[in-house]
Amino acid sequence: MNYELIAFALFAIVTLASAVGVVLMQDPWHSALLLGVALLSVAVHYVMLAAEFVAMMQVLVYVGGVLVLITFAVMLTERDDADADEVVQA
Repeated sequence: MNYELIAFALFAIVTLASAVGVVLMQDPWHSALLLGVALLSVAVHYVMLAAEFVAMMQVLVYVGGVLVLITFAVMLTERDDADADEVVQA
């Protein structure tokens, strides 16, 4: 049995499912988490291709940098419904 093919197929399904989830999720926080799963899954594909340096850069730059930036953007731009109600009443 070819375990590399099974591992590739498993991570390909994870990558595609999480990428579709990024697009279909309405909550930006869950969308950002699924983006992290997709990027980590792509890093696993790079490891399977024996490109460890590219996989490390994928994790450091994209998962470490871009995902943290998206997380801060989501945290800073979300509005509480209570704050919106106070503005309307005033």
